[in-house]
Amino acid sequence: MLEMASAFLSGLTVLFSGPTLIVMLLGILIGFVVGIMPGLGGPTTLALMLPFVIRMSPVEAFAFLLGMQAVTATTGDITSILFGVPGEPTTAATIVDGHPMAKKGEAGRALGAALMSSLVGALFGAFTLALAVPIVRPLVMFFGSPELFMLAVLGLTFVISLSGESILKGFIVGGSGFFLATVGLDPVSGIQRYTFGHPFLWDGIGLVPVTIGLFAIPEIVDLAVKGSSIAERQVGKLGGVWQGVKDTFSHLGLVLRCSAVGTFTAIIPGMGAAITQWLAYAHAVQSSPDKERFGQGAIEGVLGPGAANNSTLGGSFITTVSFGIPASLTMAILMGAFIIQGIVPGPDMLIPEAKGGHLSLTFSFVWTMILANIVTVAICLAFLQQLAKVTQVRSSLLIPSILLLIYLGAFAEKNATEDLLIVLFFGALGLWMEKSNWPRPPLVLGLVLGALSENKLFLSTSNYGASWLLRPTVLVLIGLVLLGAFYPFLKKKIKPDKQPREDSFETPKGGREEKSNRSTIFSIFLVIIYSLALWQSRKFNLRAGLFPWAIGIPTLALCVIQLLMDLAGKSGPASTEPDPIQEILPQGVANRRLVLILAWTIGFLVAIILLGFTIASPLCIFLYLLVYREKWYLTLIFPGVTWAFFYVFFYRIIHIPFPPGLLFR
Repeated sequence: MLEMASAFLSGLTVLFSGPTLIVMLLGILIGFVVGIMPGLGGPTTLALMLPFVIRMSPVEAFAFLLGMQAVTATTGDITSILFGVPGEPTTAATIVDGHPMAKKGEAGRALGAALMSSLVGALFGAFTLALAVPIVRPLVMFFGSPELFMLAVLGLTFVISLSGESILKGFIVGGSGFFLATVGLDPVSGIQRYTFGHPFLWDGIGLVPVTIGLFAIPEIVDLAVKGSSIAERQVGKLGGVWQGVKDTFSHLGLVLRCSAVGTFTAIIPGMGAAITQWLAYAHAVQSSPDKERFGQGAIEGVLGPGAANNSTLGGSFITTVSFGIPASLTMAILMGAFIIQGIVPGPDMLIPEAKGGHLSLTFSFVWTMILANIVTVAICLAFLQQLAKVTQVRSSLLIPSILLLIYLGAFAEKNATEDLLIVLFFGALGLWMEKSNWPRPPLVLGLVLGALSENKLFLSTSNYGASWLLRPTVLVLIGLVLLGAFYPFLKKKIKPDKQPREDSFETPKGGREEKSNRSTIFSIFLVIIYSLALWQSRKFNLRAGLFPWAIGIPTLALCVIQLLMDLAGKSGPASTEPDPIQEILPQGVANRRLVLILAWTIGFLVAIILLGFTIASPLCIFLYLLVYREKWYLTLIFPGVTWAFFYVFFYRIIHIPFPPGLLFR
């Protein structure tokens, strides 16, 4: 016990010895920039920084890398809340309620809540790492492939609660996310599935372009059509930030539970922050007595993912340090740092230095995560008011910049132009889903969980046949899945609405019919797509076809049921609230602005393909500002800053040249 306490204190003191603290602060600065800037990504930056740690000591190397990684999720929330574009894939869930809060003029409150809940989550994850390392092995070994598959299904079921009363639509969208994950080469047999002979799709459809398309494109279209700033109301004064901080402690129970979700789920390999954020969001929804607020700007919808994102790092480190098994992509890259430093993760990390181990180094990881998040949150809180004011900048200045961030974020994941087309496709899909009351978050989580679910389903079937369904733990999880699926219906039976909503009598009939028609068209689209996909899957062998059949057949049946309900006029509760755009703008003006922003969105993409990012980005921004008659000095300064950003940051600092456009090849 004394050895553990001594190593714990030693892990803190080594951070203040020599240049270690300076190196950690440098890592924090890089992580701050990476988190705010969509697309570059924490794992990508970690990989780029590995060569710089060769000459560092182990403590310096991990202080630098962990200081950088520990803050990316925290600062990624800033972009997600202000612009509706995920600064990191792990901050996508924050958009669902954080960006609506920004549009209401509560950006400061949302940012304060995100930052403080992130700090609480980081502290929870770090101290859990310190306490749980010696006892985690039985917990990890307890879960076999059947349990992991059912956990994935359970997580998706809980997130379907984001669909409000449209549970059937939620299951269809969640199943569609699972099905999207089957696109690409089967990992075992190598059979192509739904690639249409295109090599780009061999690796599947990326999470980043799908998320950006589903959420960011509809938001920028909405912003352009309204012609206002992001915030529809005046941004609150500094008190709004501190109100968000207070919200963290007034909902401390929720924050701690979501921190636990992030930490203990991340112990299981493959369950990274991209998954835990949605599980935490689902828990926030399930535990709230007023679920209708979610998606409209509920503070709990910001607190839950914020806490889970940052607690995940501590949880995934437990598995990596204890067993040498990287629990996530980030941990896999950090394994490279272990190799560079000549350290083997595993039992030696739990043995004091006096006995030939690296226990003090392990505890230095804990302290790095704690100090990095404290420093980051302190800096952010000092400047949040200035950041919140960004939401009041007029749309003509924001839209070209956000379009650049959208395409840059999509391109950066694989450096592939095809991802820009993926963004455009899912942007159109997300816009249609938004206008026809189909939920979008379950699609993202289904895509995240798809690969893990397919692997575990195949292993379960191969190792146990159908008997894995009778394992006691699996039966418990099946019961929880059924409870999550039918709970909304049971609740409605037990507590029926006593009075209809007052505004249901005021909603224009034409608005409801239009949304119902859009929903019917979307149902027809899904029935056709699933029918064609299942017809093509008849050529798959058992390994390649098991998951597409297990997901596709039930989802197609649900699509048919939804279509029949749409045609019968019983498609579920359509939104009874009138479209705010129709209230403030004549239909002709709204339609004209819609056509213009769609043209700019497509034109920006075409320019990038033909001219390359370095030329197209400043050129498109210049033309946009010129057409919308911005002040002459802004029309010149913005494109100049954009070009300098590409040249200085990407070319000179991190040495990532963008490929030339088709016209220059």
